[in-house]
Amino acid sequence: MKQPSLAQLRAFAAVAEHLHFRDAAAAIGMSQPALSGAVSALEELLGVRLLERTTRKVLLSPAGERLAVRAQGVLAAVGALMEEAEAVRGPFTGVLRLGVIPTVAPYLLPTVLRLVHERYPELDLEVHEEQTSSLLDGLQSGRLDLLLLAVPLGAPGVSELPLFDEDFVLVTPLDHWLGGREGIPREALRSLNLLLLDEGHCLRDQALDICREAGRGDVPVSTTAAGLSTLVQLVAGGLGVTLLPRTAVTVETSRSSQLLTGYFAEPAPTRRIALAMRTGAARAAEYEELAAELRVALRTLPVRTVADGG
Repeated sequence: MKQPSLAQLRAFAAVAEHLHFRDAAAAIGMSQPALSGAVSALEELLGVRLLERTTRKVLLSPAGERLAVRAQGVLAAVGALMEEAEAVRGPFTGVLRLGVIPTVAPYLLPTVLRLVHERYPELDLEVHEEQTSSLLDGLQSGRLDLLLLAVPLGAPGVSELPLFDEDFVLVTPLDHWLGGREGIPREALRSLNLLLLDEGHCLRDQALDICREAGRGDVPVSTTAAGLSTLVQLVAGGLGVTLLPRTAVTVETSRSSQLLTGYFAEPAPTRRIALAMRTGAARAAEYEELAAELRVALRTLPVRTVADGG
């Protein structure tokens, strides 16, 4: 029996993930007609119908649901083979696909990119900015090699390499009673009109956790934002206050003269940032070395680096 090609399996796996031909084609860099042809050829080769196509949507057939898992497993195994080959060929060479969350990317990437350029010039770094759930899916499926994000993740098969801890600060309008203060008690969060990011951002969940720790049971949400820049501009417009990680403060508050930054009493609420990799990754030693180098490079930022990854 003739065997399917990797291109056919990749096309089918993408459609199975996105349930949309255009989105699937964009995700794997293939034209939509080529992707549709690859899936049709795979169906003919296997002798089973994988998809149920309608004018409005694409669904997996019962056979498609079963075979999608197998296809993803094959692609993951091939990805592991290529990763192993890169590790054997030489450390810090070839492609490294790095996933980064939006509330980290603008503030840490300059340091990361400078380090890679100076220390690992043979490394071809690809950066993908996505939310945490998408990054984890990408890591576990083999689409991504390494993640830079907030932890803990609690994801099976994923190992974390802690980099640093950073405090949260309170960003307020100029006329707010807590604006510019130091030693703010966490309990003050109980009565504030707190603005949050949209659903799916880990920073939103962290802000809600901080509020719960402060004794606030709920945070009524009337206004949200897709990114920190918009969130801070809403604060500048007087719609409320928000929490920012320290690494984001200089970039985000410099865009407006209508903001003040307040600092919490010790111990301030914090988040931990780490690299995350697949447990047992072939390039684990490289990732551990990269984490150690990053801890040194990031000391210029307002963070507390984690000694030896502890």
